[in-house]
Amino acid sequence: MKRELEILVAAMHTGGITYAEAVREFKRRYLLTVLANNKGNQCKAAKELGMHRNTLSRTIAELDIDPAQVRNGLKRPPRSERPVFEVKQAVR
Repeated sequence: MKRELEILVAAMHTGGITYAEAVREFKRRYLLTVLANNKGNQCKAAKELGMHRNTLSRTIAELDIDPAQVRNGLKRPPRSERPVFEVKQAVR
């Protein structure tokens, strides 16, 4: 993982990404991952992150993360949008 991070940092630096942009994007991606793993539950995510829920909520707002979008992305699509699979019966 360390090598992958070094490659990513080098690519970001070469690409002209500023330190502030890199830190913001890292925070955003990290929080989205933790929120998704906790099914959008901010209390559980905050506990896992070792921060107060209000701090997480404020950080989410600062990073323009929509918590509802995180929760909605984890829901199953409606039946009308799900793929249909044929069930074949075994021949005896």
